[in-house]
Amino acid sequence: MSRLQSLKDKALADPQVQAEYDALESEFKFISTLLSMRDSAGLTQLQVANRMGTKESNVSRLEKGTGNPTIRTLVKYAKACGYELDFGFHHA
Repeated sequence: MSRLQSLKDKALADPQVQAEYDALESEFKFISTLLSMRDSAGLTQLQVANRMGTKESNVSRLEKGTGNPTIRTLVKYAKACGYELDFGFHHA
């Protein structure tokens, strides 16, 4: 087990930390999806940025989940990676 995984497991043993982590699950899943799209397209952040007509730092913020992207930005990101944006909702 990696040191990072060990630290994560230790932190998640605290019920409050686990609850906060669980509350962020959809954000983590979204970020993971973005990274998977870019990885499967074989592109760097710079290449995606160039295809989107933006800066690499904007792509980095998007992939870190620190931005507040518009739907237009998400459409451009998906298209730059060879995908189409598709929304879906699931009953909680």
